[in-house]
Amino acid sequence: MPEFKNIYRTMPDGTLKHINPLTGTEVWTVPDRAHRPLNKAIHQPKALQPVNPENHCDFCQTNYLKTPPEKNRLIQTPGGSYQKLEQLTPDELHNSQALFRRVANLFEIVTLDYWLKNHGFQISAHQAQWQKDYLAKPRGLDHVLQMITTKLQLIGKTPEELSKIPQDEKLRLAESFFAGGHELIIAQKHFKPRAQWDTDLVASGDLTPEEHYQYFRFTIDALIDIYDNNPFVRYVSVFQNWLQPAGASLEHLHRQLVGIDEWGASIESELEIVRQNPNIYNEAIINFSINQNLIVAENDHAIAVAELGHRFPTLVIYSKSPQVRPEDHSPEELRGVSDLIHACHAATGNQVPCNEEWYYTPRDSKVLMPWHILIKWRTNNLAGFEGGTKIYINPISPTAQKNLIVPRLHELREQKIIKNLKIGDEFSSKMNPLLYGRA
Repeated sequence: MPEFKNIYRTMPDGTLKHINPLTGTEVWTVPDRAHRPLNKAIHQPKALQPVNPENHCDFCQTNYLKTPPEKNRLIQTPGGSYQKLEQLTPDELHNSQALFRRVANLFEIVTLDYWLKNHGFQISAHQAQWQKDYLAKPRGLDHVLQMITTKLQLIGKTPEELSKIPQDEKLRLAESFFAGGHELIIAQKHFKPRAQWDTDLVASGDLTPEEHYQYFRFTIDALIDIYDNNPFVRYVSVFQNWLQPAGASLEHLHRQLVGIDEWGASIESELEIVRQNPNIYNEAIINFSINQNLIVAENDHAIAVAELGHRFPTLVIYSKSPQVRPEDHSPEELRGVSDLIHACHAATGNQVPCNEEWYYTPRDSKVLMPWHILIKWRTNNLAGFEGGTKIYINPISPTAQKNLIVPRLHELREQKIIKNLKIGDEFSSKMNPLLYGRA
């Protein structure tokens, strides 16, 4: 692959210079730069006082009324199957335990007003009826008004200012709870069972593989619904911020979805490169990673690599499926992707701040990219050097990241926490294993 020969080179002093072939981001890994080892607590652990049911933050199960109205929730029935419950009223919220809940984000990135004023968006009859039914119940009306009051207080409104806002205006502001396109998927547990310290948080890797798969399916159902409810949405951004250094406002496991009316600069620039070389994900990422021994793990439906040219140490999991969007994957393909991502999170541990970012082919794009998910370890801070030069200092090289993760994956497999993975040098994929667009 001569066109990629200069994207990964080690200088005589040991400095590794690497460039991401999809983004052009230049990164240096300088010898002896400090980094946080895996599973080292980001603060001094404090003894935890157990609370059952949990009441540690606004996302905990005792605080269902401290989030906007539920669009739906996933529960497990006594028989062990999974069932989705739609649009529960306040009186029904505590009749079941939600494994995952889907609610509007109190502070939208792309607001309902954005869609109403810029696109002439109209709330669907289904959403309007749900809002009407919810507000018709006294507890529903009280809940919505309390959530709006909380929001206005958080943005700095004084009690005097709040008293002057008519109820009709507050209810207009609450329309975003029922028809907005920025949503949260909230997990049930805040801490692990028998947690003793405040660092014993439940992260993605602490779910069982089955729970993680249900988390994935529930997220994708929400993604489909955002598209279906707003014809002006061109792309739904899906991401997860874990721990405060990675941007989490609450350290309770949750994922976010945001509908936007464009692809975003990152997707647009990446697809332009794909337009010039449709097979670049195989050639410049997977084949290159095979040659450079950067494959972390794989199963029948996905492959994980320690990818070069990222500002932070980054694991990338690529779907091998011919399908290029998550909602088009078969249950078996989706489970394969979910299992590999779960394994990477479990090996990373719950004390590494990280972002999970989803990338897939937009629905209105003729240029195809494989569905892939980045797990970025937020173990270093960007500074003035990076801003001035656009050369980023990443203290962990792709090889070092792989060497950190692979032994942990072997341990987890021995403990039977993960299974059905080929780890590190066990991988069997030949060149060009990604089948995107060949359906």
